[in-house]
Amino acid sequence: MARSMKRRHFLAAATTGLAAPAIGRAQGGLKSDKTSLRLVTLSHGLVQPWSLAFLPDGRMLITERPGRLRVFANGRLEPTPLAGVPRVAATGQGGLLDVCLHPAFAQNRVLYLSYSAEGAGGNATTIARAELGEGSLQGLTVIFEAVPRAPGGLHFGSRIVFDRAGLMYVSTGERYNRPRAQNLGDLGGKIVRLTDDGTVPPDNPFVGRAGAKPEIWSYGHRNAQGLAVNPASGKLWEHEHGPRGGDEINIHGIDYDGSIISPNKSLPGMEDPLRVWTPSISPCGLCFYTGDKFPAWQGSLYTRGLSAYALFRLELDGERVIGEERLIEGRLPYIRDVRQGPDGLLYLVTHSDDGGLFRLDPA
Repeated sequence: MARSMKRRHFLAAATTGLAAPAIGRAQGGLKSDKTSLRLVTLSHGLVQPWSLAFLPDGRMLITERPGRLRVFANGRLEPTPLAGVPRVAATGQGGLLDVCLHPAFAQNRVLYLSYSAEGAGGNATTIARAELGEGSLQGLTVIFEAVPRAPGGLHFGSRIVFDRAGLMYVSTGERYNRPRAQNLGDLGGKIVRLTDDGTVPPDNPFVGRAGAKPEIWSYGHRNAQGLAVNPASGKLWEHEHGPRGGDEINIHGIDYDGSIISPNKSLPGMEDPLRVWTPSISPCGLCFYTGDKFPAWQGSLYTRGLSAYALFRLELDGERVIGEERLIEGRLPYIRDVRQGPDGLLYLVTHSDDGGLFRLDPA
């Protein structure tokens, strides 16, 4: 565990889907502990959307796991995907995953994609950098690969986030091979820290250590699919999928075949989780709310429960969770991502073959 980051663990599971409301229809009468809200359907027709990002001109970019980058503009989903997207290995949980804008995107038009890519030995979580042109990505360059590659389609991570200093953090899964997460010579099951061009910052905690990959910022992660920088403190927060009812390192749990992973709930040198869900909820994505459309929610932390069919709002007191509520429970199937838009509203995508884009408005 790198001392420079506090790990935040949540847990995961999976179940079946629900039907989503029609486009343009707002579901009123939705209640929160502190406010009233409505769910607005903006679009259907997305194929397994995974992530979204807001462009300065008001458009949205949405990734589709099979390997397409879509544009939502002027109230509709544009029919033609952007050209120039890298070829992805869309197998199992792999495919085109996160999209993240460079902190200076308004000036340089640079964005980043995370995806699973095939090569000698199998697939690996990969990060590419490109410039957004008219209708296409240009100058696509691979800047990171979570080697060694491995066969199969499980546990790729993967989220991308920048901190206040302009450094980039990427989460990688351990590819359903637990020892990889603890191996410092392996980039699976890690949070890595990079500059914006993919080089290694000289103050990374394992720079110069024999047998350790210098990109590593934190290790011991199973399948982290949520990263966010706390706007109040600047610290990086993370959550990850665990086995049924427990985190793979410091939370007691059982694997999917029923075997005990570890009898230990806490160990010296390991940071205890901020929050644990048992049974698991399958969290994905992470978002701090700083907008003004829901004043009572300012400072709250949001994550999605893929298997819980809900948006989870965590009320915080510093680094303690002091309250939790489930929003829009049972209204949407497989909420994959939630983001705060520039307008201060919350936007969601649902991970299905007829996935949708949705927004939460004050009622």
